[in-house]
This record gives sequence, C-alpha cells and structure tokens, in this order.
Amino acid sequence: MNKPHVTRHWPWIVCTSVVAAAAALGLPRLVESRTEASPRAVTPRGPLLAEEQAQIEVFRKTSPSVVHITTLETQRDFFSLNVQQVPRGTGTGFVWDDRGHIVTNFHVIQGASAARVTLSDQSTHKATLVGAFPDRDLAVLKIEVPSAKAPPIAMGTSRDLVVGQKVYAIGNPFGLDQTLTTGILSALNREIDSVNQRTIRGVIQTDAAINPGNSGGPLLDSAGRLIGVNTAIYSPSGASAGIGFAIPVDEVNRIVPRLIRDGRFVRPAIGVTAGPAGLQRALNLPKGVALVQVAANSPASRAGLTPFRRGANGEIVMGDVITAVNDQPVNDLDDMLTLLEQRAPGETVTLTVWRSGATRKQSVVLAAGE
Repeated sequence: MNKPHVTRHWPWIVCTSVVAAAAALGLPRLVESRTEASPRAVTPRGPLLAEEQAQIEVFRKTSPSVVHITTLETQRDFFSLNVQQVPRGTGTGFVWDDRGHIVTNFHVIQGASAARVTLSDQSTHKATLVGAFPDRDLAVLKIEVPSAKAPPIAMGTSRDLVVGQKVYAIGNPFGLDQTLTTGILSALNREIDSVNQRTIRGVIQTDAAINPGNSGGPLLDSAGRLIGVNTAIYSPSGASAGIGFAIPVDEVNRIVPRLIRDGRFVRPAIGVTAGPAGLQRALNLPKGVALVQVAANSPASRAGLTPFRRGANGEIVMGDVITAVNDQPVNDLDDMLTLLEQRAPGETVTLTVWRSGATRKQSVVLAAGE
C-alpha cells in the first residue's frame, strides 16, 4: 500500500516529566489521587445516508476494474554499461473487456519502453501495447490474466449527459492507488488539445478532484458506468483546481474497438492537401478547406475535386474549398478530419464544395489513410 509522506511539527519545548512540562508552560499542578482510566463510551452510529451508500456501492463495484499503470524506460548504467529498465511514471487505466485489454491515455505510456499493470488485488502483470491514437489521447494495453481477476468496467453513454449530475472518478493520484473522488458534471462540449495538438472536441468538464496519476482512469455516473476517460486538468499549481477534463465515452467506444482490431486507428481519407490559412485570407475565400493538392487516383480526384494552382502566367487558378461534410460546416482542416474520423473507410460522405462563388454537393467514398 502506498502511504503519503507526512511531516509532523512537534512543540519546541522538550520536557522530561509532566511536572517540568507544567512548570515550563506556567500551568498550576493538579494534585489528586490516581484513578483507573477507561475508554470513552462509543456513541452508536446511525444508518449511512442513502447518498453515502450509493457512493460506497459505486466504488465497490468499479474498483476491481481500475488498474494502476507503471511505465518503464531503458537506462544504461554509466559504469558497467548494463542496460536496465527503471520506473518512468505512473497513471491509471481500466479493464475494457474479458480478454485483458486495458484502456488508458496515450500520454501515460508515451515514450515508455515497457509498462506494468497492477490490479486491485495488488498483483502485477507485464503489459503489451495493442494500439494507440494520439489524436484522441487514447491507448490500449493487454495483459494475460484470467477474466475473473480483471472484470470489465460497466459501459455507459455520454450523449445523454446533463450538467449538474453526480460523477465519480477512481484513479491513482500521486501514486496513491484506488482513490475515489466525487463531484458534478460541470460543463459539456469543451475543447482541449491532444499531445500532437489536434483538437479533442465534446470533452466533459468536472469538478471531481483529478490530479497527476489520475490520467487514463474512469469517470463514472451514479450507476457506476463509464462516461469518460479522465485526461487533463486546468491548474496553475499542477494540482487539482476543480477543473478536470474527460474524453466522452461515446468517442472512446468508437475508437478503442478499432485499435483492438487493427492495432491502430485507420484514418478515413479523401486524398487532399489543405492550403495555408493565408491563402484563404489573400483570396477572400469562405471558411473551409482550400485544396492545394489532390492525389492521383484518390477519392477526391475520382469525384472531380480540383486544387488551386498557378496558371501559365503565374496567376492563381481557382480551385475547390470544402465547406461542409454531411452538411456539418467545417472551418479548417482539423474540423474536416474530425468529421471524417467519425466514419470508416468504404463509407460515403457528401461534401459541400465551393468554387468561384458557386456551391455544389459531391459524394465521395472514403479510402483508408495512413
């Protein structure tokens, strides 16, 4: 069991007897006959409140599905040149299914050479990386363990969440394992940046205490169901300031099965390259994705999309600007990628395309990207 470091500050007066202590403090000495002391009688406790019982039940049901992740890095000994693995950091994860898949944040395992997973019974298991998607700060590990020792977490939804509902977080803040914190759902549809600067949209905000080490752990509703993956905090001090963020479970449930199946997130693509923002400002183009390159034999080229280009005399020949995907507006490339990633290769999407003041709809069959 991990124990926090406690510093105790003792009184500056050091006395060798009760009499000396009383004299040093200027207290009168009470002289009386010695009597036998006995413990105080305990006041009977009443029944726990219904809310307390509910919180206890959430922790009891869910904690076996929450794991402690320790990452390792390879380090060479300066004198002997022997290579060894040393602890690098810690985080949290949870059991996804009965095959030993563990979900956590990508930034928890980023840069590590190995990882160990500690279950609620304190048994430790070597983990292997199944797949990761840095754009959404998600990763999947796998451990070989009987399903009875690692029960999957109960799955919820995030599309019906409401501000003000009770939420719970279980994790390993500062390495202290199996820690429960409570709060409310403070806001919906926040945006945060992933480790590679892609925008993660639809993020849940909570005031449940989330600290370093909670990353990758579950955010739960009052029924103990997964509604999000705790990912980041806003804190000038580096500790909980009551503003934590979690990736919504509907997004997690869309990405994780694809990581398990393919070992990576196969990005749907149409085969275009976007121009710089300066191009749109210079040409007074509408908001969207101005195309400067269309790959040969790509879905975009087969659909007849045309890039901006230079003419024979150096003039700019107008090309296409994608302004919406399935009637959902896009302001930039990040918006378009986010909408395309909600689909799978082989599916058809409808693009709204602007060129020289005219707008048209164009169907495109998505291909598998890099």
